Amino acid sequence: MDKNAVTIALPKGRLLPDCVRLLSQVGLRAEEDLLATRKLLIPSEDGSARFMIIRDKDLPTYVDYGAADIGVVGKDILLESGKNILEPLDLGFGYCRIVVARSAEAVEKRSVQEWGHTRVATKFPRIAERFFAARGEQIEIIPLHGSIELAPLVGLADRIVDLVSTGETLRQNNLIEVQTVMEVTARLVANRASMKIKADRLVPIIEAMRENLQRGREGERVRG
Repeated sequence: MDKNAVTIALPKGRLLPDCVRLLSQVGLRAEEDLLATRKLLIPSEDGSARFMIIRDKDLPTYVDYGAADIGVVGKDILLESGKNILEPLDLGFGYCRIVVARSAEAVEKRSVQEWGHTRVATKFPRIAERFFAARGEQIEIIPLHGSIELAPLVGLADRIVDLVSTGETLRQNNLIEVQTVMEVTARLVANRASMKIKADRLVPIIEAMRENLQRGREGERVRG
């Protein structure tokens, strides 16, 4: 493999198929099926790049420290990480939303104060704190890593801030979306030093992705 090969970090999970599709469209293909392999570091067919497959929450750290030159991660993970990395492209796929939700009973009875001290359970403490602070609300953040929807049902929290796609999980747990915090899509991110040192390698990849996305948008407009 070329010692100057570009290292591309890809997130495990729901974004990976779209990442693989986009990379293939710009001529970057792995030696193995990235959707099936259990390896974590896989060379490209031509040796010009290598792919890292890692947890999405770790991906900004790998890019920030230069272990990866570029990567793909959701805007939610990027903001929550607080890492000082570049964001050259909105890739458009992986759409979902971060929302504030409350139990249907609380909404109906208005049993939770709209203003004042409120407990909020979330996987996104940084994003949640910034959202409520901008609205002048005093909150107590309760960080959780799973089963966020349970928190208001058992009295742990008054509200939750969570990522939703269809909202079906909220409905099944008798929760109602009351505010939208932000819309989320996948972003291409880049290490600042790499963009200078490997500009001759990275800029063509980024521009090829940009052109590919533009063609896709133009095609959608024509079909529409």
